[in-house]
Amino acid sequence: MTTITFVEASGREVVAEADGEYTLMELAVAHDVEGVLAECGGACVCATCHCYIDGGASDSIDEPSEFEMMLLDDAPHRTDASRLACQIPLNSDLDGLVVKVPPAE
Repeated sequence: MTTITFVEASGREVVAEADGEYTLMELAVAHDVEGVLAECGGACVCATCHCYIDGGASDSIDEPSEFEMMLLDDAPHRTDASRLACQIPLNSDLDGLVVKVPPAE
């Protein structure tokens, strides 16, 4: 079981548990995390699942692809911690991860 805490832009926390193969985006959508729109359904073409990943988790997550980086270049409120949640598969190494959702446009 992997437990992820999403922090919405409003500050509300959503604690979600995953047992199985999900992406961070799928888990957020399944738990109605505000601000994770996932308009493309995880196809990595829209950046509506933009989020901030806690820096301590970077060793457990693959580097972003060149295409993901291109999409993030156009994302509002981008930081060095920005990632697309659809590109992060969940695994037990991410247990306890805190993911922040950027403010809406």
